[in-house]
Amino acid sequence: MEVRWGIFLIILGSAIVTFIPRVVPLMVLSRFELPEWVIRWLNYVPISVIAALIGQEIFLHDGKIASLTSNIEFFAAIPTFFIAIKTRSLLGTVLGGIISIILLSFLF
Repeated sequence: MEVRWGIFLIILGSAIVTFIPRVVPLMVLSRFELPEWVIRWLNYVPISVIAALIGQEIFLHDGKIASLTSNIEFFAAIPTFFIAIKTRSLLGTVLGGIISIILLSFLF
């Protein structure tokens, strides 16, 4: 099997570019004690990112705001949201969302 150096360098460069932004902040911030308000603020970052990604998928189609009357993703998100609140289970939420979208696709 022949190894192409170009492909190898691309993989190595990708690994470095992925590694540096993850490790450097960890190394730097591990030497400092962060204030309590920063830690509280950082706790909201993951849910904010997920909300932005999900909101974009539900409410935008082709870069425009989607009509709610023909948006089955929106109607599938409603029971999925309640499943997430009730069960607090990632697997249950994902399965509920998949089942909701399948049922709505068959019905409409």
